[in-house]
Amino acid sequence: MLILGIDTSTTAISVALHDGARVVGEAATLDARAHAEHLAPGIRSVLDDAGAAPGDVTGVVVGVGPGPFTGLRVGIVSARTFAFALGLPVHGLCSLDALAHEAWLGGRRGGLLVATDARRKEVYAAEFVLDDRGLTRLAGPVVSRPADLDIAWRSLPAAGRGPLLYPAEFATSADDGSEPSGIRLPRDVSAGALADLAVRRLATGDPLDGLEPLYLRRPDVSSAPPSQKSTLG
Repeated sequence: MLILGIDTSTTAISVALHDGARVVGEAATLDARAHAEHLAPGIRSVLDDAGAAPGDVTGVVVGVGPGPFTGLRVGIVSARTFAFALGLPVHGLCSLDALAHEAWLGGRRGGLLVATDARRKEVYAAEFVLDDRGLTRLAGPVVSRPADLDIAWRSLPAAGRGPLLYPAEFATSADDGSEPSGIRLPRDVSAGALADLAVRRLATGDPLDGLEPLYLRRPDVSSAPPSQKSTLG
């Protein structure tokens, strides 16, 4: 098994390889505006670091958001194209689940809010509970202004960039995402955590998500209306 993980739902353009037991290569670039430029080099980098060729990959998993329209589309289209070219299965996973899973891998247990940057002074958010078996998403994802989220959500420890961008609205706002316990909560999606979660769910037969992107709202760019040409001679 060699799973290629891809996520472009946050500021991080993240790529990883997972051999079924552990992450064997991972690359991430922080750039909110150039997902397409960084993704292909990231894929080549993790393959080279693992001493693998594209033909060694046995499956692909991609984060389906929620996330901004353009960045999210780059990751999903690239994952589908890579998988199609090699005749591989391709799966989708909610990117907020991957953030919660990374927090779980880091030792976090109990309630958790994941809140990522949705721009327009909003966040994408979901509530989770983490126990020794893994994560359960209790509610969400939703898109909302931070102050409009339920106060019970905002009182939870929070992963993602929401607490960093809006520290007055969230319980966890340290720059490094650390809790008093010393557990560090992730800010951006790790493709390694995404791939690890996919491997665990495939092994147990738990369902993965489809490939439909979770935009949660209309894209920022829309088609121009038809021109109104005069019919007067």
